[in-house]
Amino acid sequence: QGRVFNIFKTLAHHPDLARRWMVFANHILGKSTLSERDRELLILRIGYLCQSGYEWSQHVQIARRCDMSDDEIRSTKTGPQTLGLSTKDKVLLQAVDELHGDSYISNETWLNLSDYFNTKQLMDIVFTVGQYNLVSMALNSFGVQLDKGLPGWDV
Repeated sequence: QGRVFNIFKTLAHHPDLARRWMVFANHILGKSTLSERDRELLILRIGYLCQSGYEWSQHVQIARRCDMSDDEIRSTKTGPQTLGLSTKDKVLLQAVDELHGDSYISNETWLNLSDYFNTKQLMDIVFTVGQYNLVSMALNSFGVQLDKGLPGWDV
């Protein structure tokens, strides 16, 4: 597209940090063992819980490219109690809520996740939520503004 996103303009103030962080971010966004849809479900939920408008808006666009409907995207705002969610989606959203609230996944939720995910995927779930919790904290703390044309919270 030829444009530089505001997150990268901000990170340009600390090139060494940006370079090292990008290695990890590249794994989470591009090389994770999770499906794109599952990854985006996790990212949208943690972005919403952290009230990171930038994260939310960027990943609404990505989720749409992964064929998530706006109803599915909105379900990440209301969480695991949302009516009509699959059991798999409910347990993914529950895991995000637990990691956000307690910094760990309960035994019950871990067992439920294990019905759908292997060990590598379970690890990628935890690291995806952790990565985007960190990113949300940074974006919020640095006051990174939405990039032009992003949808904001109104999805």
